[in-house]
Amino acid sequence: MSLAEQIKSRLETGLNPESVEVIDESEQHIGHAGYQDGGESHWRVIIKASALDDLTRVARHRAIHSAIGADIIGKIHALAIDIR
Repeated sequence: MSLAEQIKSRLETGLNPESVEVIDESEQHIGHAGYQDGGESHWRVIIKASALDDLTRVARHRAIHSAIGADIIGKIHALAIDIR
């Protein structure tokens, strides 16, 4: 299972979103800090989940990080989060 699939699966399990998209944006960061050959260093998550509705912005980000898990968060350099 690719890292993108792992991230998506954990978000689906942890937050039961109405929609979730996981995008590897690593190629846009060639030459920047944290870039690694083969990608999987810079990610964007676009998510709509009612579980996030009543949370503050910081709490939403924490919930997403928690759902993804420290083991995966520790493998990536950057995570952009778009909450719809």
